[in-house]
Amino acid sequence: MAGREDGGGGTGAMEEGRDAGRQAGDESSEDGGGGSDRCSSGSDMISVQFMQKIIAEILGTYFMIFAGCGSVVVNLSTAGTVTFPGICAVWGLVVMVLVYSVGHISGAHFNPAVTVAFATCGRFPWKQVPSYAVAQVLGSTLASLTLRVVFGGATAREHFFGTAPSGSDAQAVALEFVISFYLMFVVSGVATDNRAVTTDITVDPSVSVRSTELMLWRSCSRRSGNWLGSPLAPPSCSTCWPITGASMNPARTLGPAIVAGRYKSIWVYVVGPVCGTVAGAWAYNLVRFTDKPLREITKSGSFLRSARITG
Repeated sequence: MAGREDGGGGTGAMEEGRDAGRQAGDESSEDGGGGSDRCSSGSDMISVQFMQKIIAEILGTYFMIFAGCGSVVVNLSTAGTVTFPGICAVWGLVVMVLVYSVGHISGAHFNPAVTVAFATCGRFPWKQVPSYAVAQVLGSTLASLTLRVVFGGATAREHFFGTAPSGSDAQAVALEFVISFYLMFVVSGVATDNRAVTTDITVDPSVSVRSTELMLWRSCSRRSGNWLGSPLAPPSCSTCWPITGASMNPARTLGPAIVAGRYKSIWVYVVGPVCGTVAGAWAYNLVRFTDKPLREITKSGSFLRSARITG
């Protein structure tokens, strides 16, 4: 029995040795796996999750432009049967549906200006900005091409569904800057500040301009029980639509322009919205923490020193 017990102990020692060897192998394989994880994290630009985001942005921008610009070309080709309020409703409703569809996947930006604005505030990685912008412009271009094929080349040329300033370029840039600033300021308050919405609404910090409209709709519907119209689109569109087309989105302008080959004053719809959204995002950041000292908001004393010098 003692011999058996000793033998059993030897067998146990051998088994322990094998177990230790297996554990060492497992640890080495885990280390190798960690190395591969590090490599994959370094190449996350081609990961499956990131590609899903890009596809979501392409499809979301495609359907947004197809429905929104489609309502414009139908209104132009049918002597105004859709009407201006109808066009606003189409844009708002299609965005609402798309936010529900892909907002949890990509953040539902659909707008390069919004993507850049979030990146400047550190709420979106800079390395993903070019891919998002290309995806958004690609989706807009494909949608514009589809509209041209569906409604015919002659109709598309006669009834341009893109945006072009009816006044001067300086006037158009100023208007696009102001309305983009206004929209991004509201976006930053509603979509990135948890104090601005009720606790039962999930807020994604990378949600886009149009997504904010949905958040406001949802917030109001929780209180009143009714779905309300977009509080953001009517003021912007009614003020600037006759002058600039109220683009607020470089992709919305670039897609139809590429298909139609009309690039007159195209820079207006890149500079205006991008500068406006960036300024709007940073303007809200300045008032986000009003209960904290100015030195803490600015993160340095340079602002105070310059204020004293100028004073």
